[in-house]
Amino acid sequence: MLDLEIIKQQCRIEPDESEEDALLETYSNAARRYVENYTDRPLFETAETAAQAIIDGIPCPMVLDDDITAAMLVYIAYRYEDRQGEKALPPAVNEILWPYRRLGV
Repeated sequence: MLDLEIIKQQCRIEPDESEEDALLETYSNAARRYVENYTDRPLFETAETAAQAIIDGIPCPMVLDDDITAAMLVYIAYRYEDRQGEKALPPAVNEILWPYRRLGV
């Protein structure tokens, strides 16, 4: 969902290094699932695909915007740096996503 180039920038990896591309893609997929689970909303890349989701009966679709991208990048960098998951997830991830949560449903 996120471009590998921006993920590499966040993780401070040179663009031409490709040794860990598969790992970064895995973390990107995990970040997307984290966002969807935390917000209780499906995530779509464009407004058009989100609009189609509504037509298809999917409630409360969310469009990938700068806030969600930022939260995902923080999540990915955290996973990249702390591969064993020994530290707590940075609070910034949930703080950014909080306004997007579907509450009371």
